[in-house]
Parts: sequence; C-alpha cells; structure tokens
Amino acid sequence: KLPLTVEEILNFGESNRELFIKSSTYSIIPITVTEMGLTISWIFSSDPKSISFSVVYQESEDTPLEHCKVLIPMTRCNSHKETIRGQVKVRNSGIYTLIFDNTFSRFISKRVFYHLAVERPVIYDGSDLP
Repeated sequence: KLPLTVEEILNFGESNRELFIKSSTYSIIPITVTEMGLTISWIFSSDPKSISFSVVYQESEDTPLEHCKVLIPMTRCNSHKETIRGQVKVRNSGIYTLIFDNTFSRFISKRVFYHLAVERPVIYDGSDLP
C-alpha cells in the first residue's frame, strides 16, 4: 500500500517510480483527492510479463468494500509489450485506488514502472480579451 495525496503526485516530476509485486499478491496506490474536476492520469509498464490493473473509488477510508465503485474493472494488461496509459476524472472527493494485481501469477514476481500525474482543469475567465 502506497498512499499518496494530489500534492505528492504534483511533486513527482518526470521520473518513473517502481513497484515490486511478488507472485500471488497485489499492490495498491490509494490517492486521496479533496478537489473535484482534477484528472488523474497514469502510465505504466511491467517486467516480466503482464499485470492486471483496476481503479476503484471509495468515499472515505471507512466506506465498506461493497460500497466502493469500480471505475475501471480488473483488466489483464500486456504492459510488458506496450506502455499502458489511462486517466480518470475526479467527480467526487474521496480515495481513488490504483490496483496492480499479480495474484494470477503463482511463481513470477513483477516489477511495475509507473508515472502518475494530476491535471487541474483550465478555466477560461476571459482575462485575455482586448
């Protein structure tokens, strides 16, 4: 579990982070978001072989699992062959959890190289009018 805030992601810079996920386990990155309208985006690859990925929304840490909303269902990604990119728009404050799942692999541990970014919406206020 690697909890992050929007501010921490904004300070990521351009560098990639690395997760080591043992066989038959998974890693989660919960991102706590307090402002609406943001876009959380990710890029990742895995080595060796594929990894499963999902995104789940939770109103708060106290929200029971059965009340969490699956935004991106668990999907097996060929991230060892191609870089996976995606994003989710923040419609409600809460916890957006990225899940890297290696439970299907009984013997092979994986390394996941990932980069996260948060974008604030551009709000046009007309200030550049003559």
